Amino acid sequence: MKSSSIVLASRPTGVPTSDNFRAVESDIRQPEQGEVALRVLFLSLDPYMRGRMSEAKSYAKPVPVGGIMEGETVCEVTLSRHPDFQTGDIVRAMTGWCTHATLDAQRVRRVNTHGAPVSTALGVLGMPGFTAYSGMKVIGQPRKGETVVVAAASGPVGSLVGQLAKLAGARAVGIAGGSDKCAYVKNELGFDAVVDHRSQNFASELEGVCTKGIDVYFENVGGHVWDAVLPLLNQYARVPVCGLIAQYNGPGQSDHDRLPATMSAVLRRSLLLRGFINTEFLGAHYESFQQEIGPLVASGEIKFREDIVDGLRNAPEAFIGMLSGSNFGKLLIRVAE
Repeated sequence: MKSSSIVLASRPTGVPTSDNFRAVESDIRQPEQGEVALRVLFLSLDPYMRGRMSEAKSYAKPVPVGGIMEGETVCEVTLSRHPDFQTGDIVRAMTGWCTHATLDAQRVRRVNTHGAPVSTALGVLGMPGFTAYSGMKVIGQPRKGETVVVAAASGPVGSLVGQLAKLAGARAVGIAGGSDKCAYVKNELGFDAVVDHRSQNFASELEGVCTKGIDVYFENVGGHVWDAVLPLLNQYARVPVCGLIAQYNGPGQSDHDRLPATMSAVLRRSLLLRGFINTEFLGAHYESFQQEIGPLVASGEIKFREDIVDGLRNAPEAFIGMLSGSNFGKLLIRVAE
């Protein structure tokens, strides 16, 4: 049998194109002692992958040209040579963009979604969900009556941030792109207010729904959204920073130097800006995340949305679209049934 993979064919300059990817096939390696053979069911596509395509210095090594694109997957164990796993077990692992993989069993984790679909292990109960949970718990720390604002509010991180704010008794304000996403954030997720960042009057509309300022801003976009948020941050506001998707493809034509205004506000209003990678909180908070959020997702109290694209061959196009906001919800590739 053969495994299909998507590799990095070349490093992009600016927005990635289909030419930066290449499909390859290879033999499926049989597992040795202590290993498991996996059949990939779902592949997670996430903004951080754009950084892995670049050689720029970052918190993780880049994908080498010719290497399989990095990514987390939900898989079925097809053959195990480790006592902790059996054929048919559903697990998650960093296999990359491929249909099959053989890994050391120490790199595999059994999936427990508390009765929710197994795909949620890559979304609301996976890395994006834990990013929202840990950023809010450790840095944001919303309190009753405060105003919490999050961009990309219809996405897998932002949607949970707002719902966690509501559970804490805070007021949740979402920022999303387009009328459909805004309606979803307000009507289905239950945010108190939502603003369309594509509006020509975006900054004034955001100010209009944040009449008491902003106490917590969960940053995952940057760019013109940050320009509108910065003047509204209250004294002692907290800003967890988990992503800057507006900057991943390089500076835009209208970009300007935001550092002077940002640092001035940090000083004058005693702001807390704290960048983080979710993995730094795994040891202290992952188990509580699973125990608290898992049952709420399974019961429907916490809502989520998935955008599922069929076929590994469609991963490059879906990924490129995601970087411009074309997905609606957590973007997944269904590799196999």
